[in-house]
Amino acid sequence: MSAVLETPPTTPVHTGPRTSWAAVFALARFEARRLLTTVPVLLGFLVYTAWIVWRAQDYADGYPALQDADRATQGGPLLVGLAVLLAVNQAVLRSRRHDTERHFTVLVMSTAHRTAAHLLSVVPAALLTAVGVAAQFGWQALRPGALGHGSPGELLVGPLTVLAFGAAGVLIARVIRTAFTAPLVVVFFLFLFLLSSGADEGWTRWLTPVIDVASSNTLPSDLIGRPAAWHAFYLAALALTVALLAGLAGGGHRSRSVQAGFAGALALTVLGAVYQGQGVSLEVTAARERASLHPEQVQTCVERGGSRYCAFPEWRGRTADWARTVAQVQSLAGGTAHDQSLLVRQRIDARYGMDGDAALDPATTPHQVTVGTAWGGNRVPEFSAAVAGVLVAGDEKTTGELCDGRMVTIMWLALAGQSDPIGSLKHVRLDDSVSGSAIVLSQTNPLSMTAGQTTVVRKLLEQPRDAVAAKVRTNWTELTSPRVTTARAAELLGVRAKVGADKC
Repeated sequence: MSAVLETPPTTPVHTGPRTSWAAVFALARFEARRLLTTVPVLLGFLVYTAWIVWRAQDYADGYPALQDADRATQGGPLLVGLAVLLAVNQAVLRSRRHDTERHFTVLVMSTAHRTAAHLLSVVPAALLTAVGVAAQFGWQALRPGALGHGSPGELLVGPLTVLAFGAAGVLIARVIRTAFTAPLVVVFFLFLFLLSSGADEGWTRWLTPVIDVASSNTLPSDLIGRPAAWHAFYLAALALTVALLAGLAGGGHRSRSVQAGFAGALALTVLGAVYQGQGVSLEVTAARERASLHPEQVQTCVERGGSRYCAFPEWRGRTADWARTVAQVQSLAGGTAHDQSLLVRQRIDARYGMDGDAALDPATTPHQVTVGTAWGGNRVPEFSAAVAGVLVAGDEKTTGELCDGRMVTIMWLALAGQSDPIGSLKHVRLDDSVSGSAIVLSQTNPLSMTAGQTTVVRKLLEQPRDAVAAKVRTNWTELTSPRVTTARAAELLGVRAKVGADKC
């Protein structure tokens, strides 16, 4: 008699997919730590950090407009993105360099899963970049002189650029399995970026990650007209497209879900590219026209110290700074100018968007002074000169045309109240000089100083301010007469100097 021992059938445990994806995330964590400690990425983040600190020192002279500060966060992440591209490309090719590729065939994890892990390893670098962007923008937003509104779309460009470059590094490694390809791509991209920097190529320039604007013209947030949201959408879709293409090249071509995802991501990329390149909307164009030609229709005016200050909504808090400068200049003036009521109006030419940077036509309205959207640094003595010119000559158009001794009075009034009068004289002139003839910068038509006028003004600024102010008030009527010469102005103010003829 024989006994047959029957073994009960075992229930199969289906752990394949779960184990595979758990391994993918584990490998992604390992590769992410290794990626962040590679020399290119460490160097990239080190330079990026130094770049943030350097840009934060005197950005916009301490008076940043946040609609400009958000775009200022986009240049630094380019270097991080290129470093990540190079490092992740070398990480994918590591098994090929060490001749261990054949050993992966005995592992549960397929090439497609390893490709996915390398793609996921880029995410921490993008998150660190987002921290850098937030720190850089937040530092400017917390400054007492900050105004305006930043755009989330502009702030997302940096992290999305790192994601796109990282995915490109994986794709290059799966398509061209040579170690020198990624460095060549990095050099080629840097060459193209430097070549196209500041160039206006129409809608095609929006196909690149960062669109640099060479103009320093600051516009109200609602007049900028940049398709920031659509550009961020385009970059996100592009990064996803490149990542899925890398997955297809890395063994995922048999997966219908990856194929469908790639097709969908590609369609979204095309959609973003089309919508971001449609140009400025008709509404923004009309708003730009109105703000340029009829600013009084969109501005808010306040009364301060007997004068009226009109500004665009985002600059309403800046009127106190303008009023202090006006009061400073008027405190040194004589005659009726000491208490003259002024209209200080903020003016811009937004019709050409951020590419326009031309001087404004001088206002012909009596006692109206133009002020721009920038403040701090050289803009303060420029505004002081505009105020002094209107107090002496009556209006901006006349101020821009005069070439006589009144220029001495104007420039002394403008600079005597500055903390560094001689330094302000240097910075308010086009050639940064304190001798010889020069052009005086202005929001409207620039002023012109002869060599003699420069000598007299410099000597006056070296004297005690109160003593000169007393002479200015005593001789105000003659100093502001159209018939006064530079030589006569110097005589009235007690300055001995060879001034020559008044020829501008």
